[in-house]
Formats: sequence, structure tokens, C-alpha cells
Amino acid sequence: MSYAELLSLASKYFIGVVATYWLAVFAYRLLLHPLRDYPGPFIARLTEGYAGFYAGTRRLHLVTQQGHRKYGPVLRIAPNRLVFNSAKALHDIYDNDRLVKSARVYLVTLGFTGTINVFSVIDKAVHRSKRKMIGAGVSERAMREFEPTMADQIDIFLKQILESSEKSNVVNMSERISRLTMDVIGLLAFGYPMNTQTEERYRTLHTGIGASNAHNNILMHWPRLQSKVIAYPLHYLTWFAQKQAFELIENMIKTRTAQGANAKRDLYAQVADQLEANPEFRLSDIWSEGLFLIPAGGDTTAAAISALLFYLSRNPECYRKLADEIRTTFTNSSEIRGGPQLSGCQYLRACIDEALRISSPVNGTLWRELAADDDGSKPLIIDGHIIPQGVQVGVNIYTLHHNPEYFSDPYAFKPERWIEGDESEQRRMRQAFTPFQIGYRGCAGKAMAYLEASLVVAKLLWYFDFEAAPGEAGQLGGGKVGDTTGRHRPGEYQMYDIFASSHDGPNLMFHSRDGKCEELAAK
Repeated sequence: MSYAELLSLASKYFIGVVATYWLAVFAYRLLLHPLRDYPGPFIARLTEGYAGFYAGTRRLHLVTQQGHRKYGPVLRIAPNRLVFNSAKALHDIYDNDRLVKSARVYLVTLGFTGTINVFSVIDKAVHRSKRKMIGAGVSERAMREFEPTMADQIDIFLKQILESSEKSNVVNMSERISRLTMDVIGLLAFGYPMNTQTEERYRTLHTGIGASNAHNNILMHWPRLQSKVIAYPLHYLTWFAQKQAFELIENMIKTRTAQGANAKRDLYAQVADQLEANPEFRLSDIWSEGLFLIPAGGDTTAAAISALLFYLSRNPECYRKLADEIRTTFTNSSEIRGGPQLSGCQYLRACIDEALRISSPVNGTLWRELAADDDGSKPLIIDGHIIPQGVQVGVNIYTLHHNPEYFSDPYAFKPERWIEGDESEQRRMRQAFTPFQIGYRGCAGKAMAYLEASLVVAKLLWYFDFEAAPGEAGQLGGGKVGDTTGRHRPGEYQMYDIFASSHDGPNLMFHSRDGKCEELAAK
């Protein structure tokens, strides 16, 4: 037998073995797997590639919702994953000490540093120490000290809006708000002036972070792509943007660590003492937390504010009510700051919550599984379902936030729903509302996000009136009638799922209020 014949025979044998293996795997997943009786798309029952593909299209949240409508409140979205659509499941999963983040899912996000951060850490004890470290930087005391710095950045943003209003320019709020929140989080984390509102240098950071998030989101839903043979082409599609973002953040951190610990009022100053006192903390931990904090604190807040401005520009009665509240609560702009007056703006908080509900900055599924050290002596029960060991479970935030069982007329922007209604209705909605996650893994920066969103929106309405841009430009951000992918509602601000959310628009036009902008122009 010739060499060519031997090679051909070996190739056929290898292909046969591989085919037999995958046939056996698929047969098991269809016929013998513990989740075989749970409904879901046929392809999803065979492979994680179903969810991975739709993660790549940035609309897995919409596909998951469509799956729930077709198959019911419990959906098999991958061979070993169940996604639920109930408030009971939300609390059974995320308020459950027995459940932890799935190592197979979250460790793909380690990125360039190779070190875990507060987002990717699995071990509960390590998470508590990291959460304490991050919490120090966004505590109530830290926010009081940081607010003047945040206010300075908001003033820069407002002055640029004033310039645009004087020229009757259309303003894309996603771009402007993203620069503002990026500058704020850079100063909060490392006291570093990125100045993206006024300079070009760091504006590419946003693109790099988006590429990294999109890359990681695909891997989190299709972990098999971590295989080097498969992953490298995907990796190199976003390599340059990710590398550039890392280098910018690296420069930021090196600049800050070269200064004294107390040179700035920032996260680094808050945790410097812990670096010295606790041998478990290393400088690489600060780098890793920085890589997480920049997008987590910047992109998500920008998405929330952009969504709210979209909905206000399309709901004139809500706009009028909020403008009246701001303009009657405060007698001058200097009063608009963190404190009882701002937190007492009930309708403002309702508007923020309603925007977070309809267009949540994180609208995917956060996967959990039994901790490795759980002995399994007690069954794991999620909303009445006994979950086998090793199965990953979660609740899709977008689907739950649009479940009519908890939110009547779920696609309508109705801030009043958070104020009016009986106590049982309010309780039912709050039980299903999870833009910042719940339980011990809930977002540490929740208070900061509410403060920043409140200040930006309140000050905009103090100084300006605004409306959607005329013509086609004013449609940016909404869905399109006739779209068959779930983006067919013109009145819904569209989020593109990359674990966090990318977004575009709205395009707005601003008009300065008589006698209100002189002070702003003079700053």
C-alpha cells in the first residue's frame, strides 16, 4: 500500500471516529440528557453554537424572548443551560448562596491581565474581598468627595450642548454621553483626565472596550470557541482594538501608581492602604479591576442616560412632567447636586427606572451553577424545577423586564407605573426589576449610576429644552417598522447585546432656556 493510500485510509478513519463521536454526543443530548424534556430550539438542544451565533449578531436577548414566547417560561437555550422567565426564578437563582458564577463561562473574560476581577471571580471569599475593595471607591463617603469632580465634567458636557444649541446642530447623545461617562469613570478610578470630551487621544478606548465585550460575549455563550484552533481567527478580528484599549488603560494606571497614594481622590487612593496591609492584594488586581471598572462604570451609565433621553424626546407628557418637577424643585442650578432635594425628585427616579426597565444596559442572561463544593445532598429547586448537578441556570433580563405578568403594556414608557398603583402591584414589579442584578453579586456602583444619571438629566432640563431631530435623523435609536428580528418598534430604544450594550442615538436638538445659560457660559 502506497503512502498516499495509507494517508487516505487514515483520514477516512479519523473522520469516521470524529463523526461517530459527535453522533453519540448529539444522541445523548437529545435522548438521554437530564434536560431532554425541557423545550427549546432543536439546534440549541444539540450545541452551544446556537446561542453563540446569536450572541455574535448582538441580539441574543431578542432571540431568547422569542424562544420564551414559543416554548414557555423555561427554555433550554443550550445543551446544558436553562433560562427562566419569572421573578421567582430570579430570586431562586441570584439570591441563592449555593449558586456561583459558572467558571466555564466567566473565566473566558480574563483578557490581557490574566487575573480575575470582581466580575469574573468565582470563589465567594475572594469575591467578598474584591467587592470590599471596589466598594470603598464608590461608597457614599467616596461619592460625596468625588461629586465636585463629576460636576466639573458634567459642566463641560453642558457647555458643549450650549455650543451645539447656538449653532442649531443635531447632537448624537450616545457619542456625547459616552465621552462624559468615560471621563468621569477615568477620574473616579485612577484620577486620570482622559478628556475624551475635548480631545481625540482616548476616544478609541470606547471602540476597544466594545470589541472586547463583543468578543467575550460570544465566548461566554460558546465556550468551545476557546479552543486555540477555533478562537484565534475570532480573536484577531478584534485584536488591534482590544490591544489599543489595553495600552491606553495601562498608561493610565502606570501614571497613577507613579504618584502618591493620596494625590487624588479616586479608587486607587481608597485601596492603596489595602495593598500594603493585605498580602492577597497585588498591583495586578488594581489593573484587572480597572479593566472592568472603566466599561462597567462608563458604558452602562451612558446607555441608561441615552435611553432616557430617547424616551423623553418621544413622550411629550412625560417630558413635561419631568421638566416641571426639576424646574419647580430647584431655584438655581447650584442646588442641583446630590442630597435630599435631588433624591426627592420622585418622577425623575421613576423615569430613570422606566428607561432601565425597557432598555436595560445589561439585557442578557447571567449564568449560575451549583458551587463545586456543594455536596448535592439537597436538591436545587428553581421556580419549582429540580435542577441536576452541573446544569447552568439564569434569567434573561430583557425578557423578564418585558413580561406582561409583572409590567402591564411592557413596551410603553410609563414612569407613573413606579409611583402609582396599589402596594401589591408595586411589590410585583420590584420583585422582577433587576437592571443592577440582585443578591451578593449585585452592582457595587448602583448609587453612583443613579447619581450621575440624575445630575445629567436634571441639569439638561434646567438649562435646555430639547426634542428629536427633524426627519430621518430623529429616528436614530428606535426600531424600524417591518423588521423581522425583534427590532420593529420605533418607540423602543434599541440595545445591541454585547453583554453590556452598544447603542446609537438619539439625535436631539437643544434650545437654551431664557436667562438660564448665562451662568453656564461664564463657567
